[in-house]
Amino acid sequence: MSKHYKVAVIGPIPRDHITTYRGEVIEKYGCITHPTIGLAQLLEGQGTVYPISHIRKQDTEAVKEIFAPYPAIDMEGVSDEADSGDVIKLKFLDQNFRVEKQTAFMNAIVPADLAPFLDCDAFVFVPITDHEIALDTVKYLREHAKGVIIFDAHGPTHTMTIDGDRHKKFWVERDQWLPYIDVLKMNLEESWCTWFKHEYREDELTDLLDDIGQEHLRPLAEYVLDRGPRALVVTTDATGCKVFTKEKGELKEQFINSIHMEHVIDTTGCGDSFAGGLAYGLMDGKDNFVRASMYANALGAQRTQGTTFEVFKTLSETEEMMRANYPDFK
Repeated sequence: MSKHYKVAVIGPIPRDHITTYRGEVIEKYGCITHPTIGLAQLLEGQGTVYPISHIRKQDTEAVKEIFAPYPAIDMEGVSDEADSGDVIKLKFLDQNFRVEKQTAFMNAIVPADLAPFLDCDAFVFVPITDHEIALDTVKYLREHAKGVIIFDAHGPTHTMTIDGDRHKKFWVERDQWLPYIDVLKMNLEESWCTWFKHEYREDELTDLLDDIGQEHLRPLAEYVLDRGPRALVVTTDATGCKVFTKEKGELKEQFINSIHMEHVIDTTGCGDSFAGGLAYGLMDGKDNFVRASMYANALGAQRTQGTTFEVFKTLSETEEMMRANYPDFK
């Protein structure tokens, strides 16, 4: 009998209130809903995915309804006991630029939330704000669980002010977290927030994110990989991702091109979906980071194809898509 895999997806299920640049208003649930459903499609018949989150009581029925069609999802880890959960308002000023407000926020995920799930083969953390995952939680997993720990840097590089404005921030506490993470995933902006100088001139702080190159990625990878993680995966916008590992002390860099989709409809949740794909590719305990990144790119590409969760495909459909784009995938 083949192994029954278990994957935990940890983070918020925000109620997103979106005003498009055309003035349309959309309400939907985001963040870990994307990787949870993407993984549920891949794991159907061979495993279970456990979303672990705190939500508002008023959102419970809607969240249950979203997850109900997917037999591989077990909602045991979703709690409304504290009646705390993220609510985010996004107002698009044009097709790309948006203003973000966070008007409610979930209690942090703490070790007690993960205690029933220590036998999972993979844990993928997908926070979106810096208060959502307690450092003690990843420490607890490192001590008590054997599954691979994948951590998305979106959370620790974003914060919110008392007036609800969401802002990017330096991940100043980075070194406290690195020893407890196996795979660190981030995008280019988040990589810049993670690789900061000892001191800045005041005028340097005005345009840090205006023109991000990739020259800083290798020194960042050297630094990160010397402090705990076995891989650093950086998504490079629409082109794909770079995987950094160390072999016998030597830094190795591999680029995995994205899966091109002719018509991109909605990019919301692409990074979250990508993290779910990494978890699927690494849940077998083997450090095949390139192969895992192919699954990640596939889930990210699927996410762009519509506004509903029907974009996510079965394992056979997903792997067919991967074979068509990656000659080395078997």
